[in-house]
Amino acid sequence: MGGVARNAVRRPVPRKRCLRPHLPLLALGTRPMTPPRLLLCSTALLTLSVFAAVAPAADLEYFSPAGSKAPYAAAVRAGDTVYVSGQLGVDAEGKLPDAFDAQARNTMANVAKALQRAGRSMDDVARCTVMITDMANWSTFNAIYTSAFKPERLPARSAMAVSALPMKALLEVDCTAYAGSR
Repeated sequence: MGGVARNAVRRPVPRKRCLRPHLPLLALGTRPMTPPRLLLCSTALLTLSVFAAVAPAADLEYFSPAGSKAPYAAAVRAGDTVYVSGQLGVDAEGKLPDAFDAQARNTMANVAKALQRAGRSMDDVARCTVMITDMANWSTFNAIYTSAFKPERLPARSAMAVSALPMKALLEVDCTAYAGSR
């Protein structure tokens, strides 16, 4: 008769480990790395890396013009990074000119002022996002935008056409700058 004897002890087939103990960070002991455990470990590592990249609250600094009533900071320094909020083309009195080129010049000047409050300059900008309501103004904006930077220090950039902006502005620019060590 073939098969297993009634009194025979069945031994489980040993499972192969997907990670070996010589990789202690990933193996987390000698137990095999099951899919739920692998998910838990990778989630924990991802969470740690995200929190390591974000500055503790004590390292956050907020910069806004004196007397600003805006519901946000003009710039925030978080560790080695300065985030400049979206800037509109308002002038010193808070008024928005009608002409696109005047708004574009004011917008870039306002980005520079926000950076200056945070102790940085346009040379430190790593990335900008541009929102523009009429792509027909794109070449005009590019000429003004590039004049705000040294030719060898043009930051990375994303741009998008939008249907509307606050105060009926024609464009808005936000930037991220490298702040370096203190």
